[in-house]
Amino acid sequence: MNLSTLSPAMLIVIVGVVLAIGVALWMYIQKERTKKLRSKFGPEYDKALGEHRDRGHAESELQKRATRVAKFNIHPLKAEDRSRYSEDWRREQSLFVDDPRAAVNHADTLVQDVMQTRGYPVGDFAQNAADLSVDHPRVVENYRTAHEIALREGQGPGTTEDLRKAMVSYRALFEDLLSETVEKPEEVRK
Repeated sequence: MNLSTLSPAMLIVIVGVVLAIGVALWMYIQKERTKKLRSKFGPEYDKALGEHRDRGHAESELQKRATRVAKFNIHPLKAEDRSRYSEDWRREQSLFVDDPRAAVNHADTLVQDVMQTRGYPVGDFAQNAADLSVDHPRVVENYRTAHEIALREGQGPGTTEDLRKAMVSYRALFEDLLSETVEKPEEVRK
């Protein structure tokens, strides 16, 4: 087929069809990306969408998190580490009866110790939470809740109920971190 022999109307139709196919392909790729990110991040996807108020920005942020965490050497705990951490947690829970504030502080430290042993870098809380959201999206909100209560507690005495809620929230993340399985984050394509 020689393009020079085609009428201008026919060229316009061909260009229109090619453009339509390109737009449809782009829309399909975007839809699949959204589907993968929503499936992987669960409630964290909705949180990011609420924070960024733009699907493209939210998905870009989640993609950056996944790419960052994919570079870490996340691994399951050894059986002896899991046993030791479980015992440490039982001790912290029993401490709660006598000194709830200290138990919450120790629980935070214990969660960070487990994170570090598993291969997560530990530092700034917001970065810790973002990193955890990749592999633990269903419980990272518990981490945020517990941390917020611990911060409020540092500014003045809180209620025992608040401290109990912090311990329960830390425990949910702690138990998830102790689990044996590790899924290496797959690269979510842009």
